[in-house]
Amino acid sequence: MFRNFTIDRCYIIAEIGGNFTRFEEAREMIDAAAATGADAVKLQTYRADTIASRAAIFDMENTGVVSQHELFKKYEIDGDLHKAVFDYADRRGLDWFSTPSHESDLAMLEALGVGAHKVGSDDAVNIPFLRSVARTRKPMIVSTGMCTMEEVRESVAAIRAEGVRELILLHAVTSYPTHPEHVNLGAMAAMMREFPDLAVGYSDHTIGTTACICAAAMGARVIEKHFTCDKNAPGPDHMLSADPHEMKAIVDAIRSFEVMRGDGAKHPAASEATTRINNRKSIVMARAATAGEPLTASHLAIKRPGYGIAPKHLEDVIGRRPRQALQADDVLTWEALQ
Repeated sequence: MFRNFTIDRCYIIAEIGGNFTRFEEAREMIDAAAATGADAVKLQTYRADTIASRAAIFDMENTGVVSQHELFKKYEIDGDLHKAVFDYADRRGLDWFSTPSHESDLAMLEALGVGAHKVGSDDAVNIPFLRSVARTRKPMIVSTGMCTMEEVRESVAAIRAEGVRELILLHAVTSYPTHPEHVNLGAMAAMMREFPDLAVGYSDHTIGTTACICAAAMGARVIEKHFTCDKNAPGPDHMLSADPHEMKAIVDAIRSFEVMRGDGAKHPAASEATTRINNRKSIVMARAATAGEPLTASHLAIKRPGYGIAPKHLEDVIGRRPRQALQADDVLTWEALQ
């Protein structure tokens, strides 16, 4: 799908769309995102006139009650700025793509050569638009905020019917910000069970880093998090965005988890080779015994180290005779017994 997307690691997207209107602002965020170790930056591609009517309002914690059309108009960016941002992200080694909101947005992104398309939760059940995006035959990432599972099934079926082979679903909650009691990461796990052949991840709108890290630990293949260099900057999404310190904490925690996850097989770790000998217990002599003297329970104890006869054989040792005299704390071996 992307140069930074691999099967064995979580793909981390820094969402910068809506957090800039000038190239200089975007460049600063791209530099910062690259420094955190994120895999990609994502924009939002919309025109106020095609995404919202003048009757639409926002009524959320991060916006208050405002006109959607007016807010979108303030933050829409043109094709030239898209190209400059994409080119710079590419030079910094980051994958880049966007969320189109209309067929005209889709056409512009196709002309710019994007390698994939992200569909936002607002269009997760917009079947005509999903079909339009799917007909590009590009990989798709679809957020599923506000959806029932039946709606997700319907949307997936529509996308697959157009021949899309690479599809990623993201659990999301379309509340800005999302508070912990509404995150419901169990729904992400439910989508993994419902669509075992698809990659499933999480698009985060919480404040902080915990939800992203928990989602990755639960198996998210993709994490998308809004990103900013200044959480106090003007604009509705900065407050719920990760700043560079937080994004690096997310990336570092996820990469550490991927190392800690291991291969899933229960076996001694390579680092336990010595401690298996030193820290396990064996049957040892509790008191001295002469050569040929039958061993009784009172002769025996179970202590460290672990290179002697295993404790599970205690009953088998009782009644055996040592080949030579043994002292207290001698570690018993089968070779020492008749």
